[in-house]
Amino acid sequence: MAVLKIVIASTRPGRVGLPVAQWVEQVAVAHGGFDRVELVDLAEINLPFMDEPNHPRLRQYTHQHTLDWSRTVDEADAFVFVMPEYNFGFNAVLKNAIDYLHAEWQYKPVGLVSYGGVSGGVRAAQMIKQVLTTLKMTPVGEAVAIPFVHKLLDDAGTLVPTEPLTASADAMLGELVRMSEALRPLRGALVGS
Repeated sequence: MAVLKIVIASTRPGRVGLPVAQWVEQVAVAHGGFDRVELVDLAEINLPFMDEPNHPRLRQYTHQHTLDWSRTVDEADAFVFVMPEYNFGFNAVLKNAIDYLHAEWQYKPVGLVSYGGVSGGVRAAQMIKQVLTTLKMTPVGEAVAIPFVHKLLDDAGTLVPTEPLTASADAMLGELVRMSEALRPLRGALVGS
């Protein structure tokens, strides 16, 4: 059973990350490449800044919030990070959530859905790739960048995507399915370690 987790990185009041992620979820369900698609909202998870005494690679967690987060990440086969761009980079809440864990991320593909102003968040997407590859994650080349994201929200705050955005999301999901299957033997090898 292949599980896709869509991580909403922004925690700001009035954020557009939620409607963007809800749209990605709809596209992912319609795509049908994953048996289960789940939204993971970092605002709801509300991790404090890293407060574990041991290095994450040891998996000797002392707090329930870390154990819960570890379980959430562990059960995923692939991720989509829905992320804003802050000052040409990705946000601190997402970095903190990544830094809490180590082996749970390994050998899992990740698609990047970035949003913002004129750049569509592509600078943040480029910046996070160094962090992801250090954890042995595989960022797929296919991505979704949403420039001027506020112009795509209707009066109810729902994202109304363009055809090219939907095509980009579909291509990204297809590659996530392929990479998830290709990396499955490596993830399986970690279970016994």
